[in-house]
Amino acid sequence: MVCQLGYPELSLAEQADRAYLPFSSAAVGFSPAEGGAMLLLEDEESARRRGAAVRAHLAGHGATFTGASRWEESREGLAAAIRIALDQARIAAEDVDVVFADALGVPAADRAEALALADALGPYAERVPVTAPKAGTGRAYCGAPLLDTAAAVLAMEDGVVPPTPNVTEVCHDLALVTGRARPAELRTALVLSRGLMGSNSALVLRRGEQA
Repeated sequence: MVCQLGYPELSLAEQADRAYLPFSSAAVGFSPAEGGAMLLLEDEESARRRGAAVRAHLAGHGATFTGASRWEESREGLAAAIRIALDQARIAAEDVDVVFADALGVPAADRAEALALADALGPYAERVPVTAPKAGTGRAYCGAPLLDTAAAVLAMEDGVVPPTPNVTEVCHDLALVTGRARPAELRTALVLSRGLMGSNSALVLRRGEQA
């Protein structure tokens, strides 16, 4: 924990339910977490041949780099990563049913992410459900996008968008899901991630029974 105090993005709030409030006017950074997920990625033909249950399809991925802690610049890089992922998946912005946001909880970073979504998705960015479950568990650094990916797969299977815990007001033009989980028909999920050292990533997942 002492080593992490060197990150200016780390929240120093004393109350747990006020420590990590992404996309809100009360955002003061992120809460750290431990954890991760293990995913088995396999060629679909091979998986089908051995009778494996296909939980989701990895349809597209994009990655860029914009420099350590340069959150304003991450807008352009993250938008580019999203466009690359959508193009690779051969889908339009309107085909995305839910966005699992990076949600750093730093005002400049949150603003850059909201603007990146607007740049990449156009007007649809204000309507697509956006969520950040990590606001309730903490940000597990390199494990965070894996946890979001696992949560996205489960969300598509169960037909529900998990809420963003503790956030009650949103100061960006996003349809952030707060309060309670929202039932929804989810076929395609977009998972976003940024690293503190400057990486930007976008992953498109499609529900298991889809090609």
